[in-house]
Amino acid sequence: MTPQRKMLLGIAAGAILGLVANAVAPGARWLTLMVDYLTWPAGQIFLRLLFMLVIPVLFSALVMGVCELDLKHLGRLGAKTLGYTVVVSAVAVLIGLVLVNALRPGDGLPEALRASARGAAVKAAAAPADTSPVALIVGMVPDNVVKAAASGDMLAIITFSLIFGVGLSLTRTEGAGRLRDTIQGLYDVSMRLIDGVLRLAPFGVAALLFTLTSRLGVQILGQLAAYVGTVLLGLGLHMFGVYSLSVRFLGGMSPRAFFRGARVAILTAFSTASSSATLPTALRVAEEELRLPPHVSRFVLTAGSAMNQNGTALFEGVTVLFLAQLYGVDL
Repeated sequence: MTPQRKMLLGIAAGAILGLVANAVAPGARWLTLMVDYLTWPAGQIFLRLLFMLVIPVLFSALVMGVCELDLKHLGRLGAKTLGYTVVVSAVAVLIGLVLVNALRPGDGLPEALRASARGAAVKAAAAPADTSPVALIVGMVPDNVVKAAASGDMLAIITFSLIFGVGLSLTRTEGAGRLRDTIQGLYDVSMRLIDGVLRLAPFGVAALLFTLTSRLGVQILGQLAAYVGTVLLGLGLHMFGVYSLSVRFLGGMSPRAFFRGARVAILTAFSTASSSATLPTALRVAEEELRLPPHVSRFVLTAGSAMNQNGTALFEGVTVLFLAQLYGVDL
């Protein structure tokens, strides 16, 4: 059985068994113990194994990608990546806003429930950090790369990796050559570990989905069906519409061949809901399945994992307007 079929089987088995357990024995002590001491820890360990490899893969892939690039082409590739990110993210937001205004999933809440929700105590939010463009640019440059890695500041890590890669590319000494070989070795070892983690993926995603569905049950789908349907419709239009056009006209590749080659990364992204956790798998798929140039795929995918989050952009746009409709607030 192929890896993607195993992962699909894990997704289906975890979701179905969780729903059955919730329907047959909701709140049963054995189910609580099973979730608390088996499926929840197993799912979290799987996610942590993926997150554990994100920093070494991101650093080594981006440094080696820059080293393998002709530096005079680095600015052009970066500009194309940034331009593509801005355009497709804007399209994703537009799709989400059009759908949520057309379908209006938040309408129809009884006034009694709406009044109760409005009257609930709301904890005061902390003042937001400085989000000006200048502060964003300054924040991209880490003052302590170890601290940035520990806090998961991906943009800062990407900036450091780019600068380090440029410096390594410009340094032509015997020591720098050995360091380059060491970083390549770090990348190779990380990818080998990813292969091992992916062998556990069917069990990991099954545990994650069993935990979710056994706790929430099928009723959560009924309560939020309109909202979930709107989000999924928007994501589907963006993925199979916008991406297909991008692959065909910008990449010169058949969309069918692209989605067939990327299916393991797609399933990993779906089951983990994390672009960072999917990055190691995406890098392996890009080089081994799609046969993309390593120096391009490593640069674009590592930078894109932090910047090109179209699904998040669409989801947050839909969520804001859904909540506004739910509370009867006109935006």
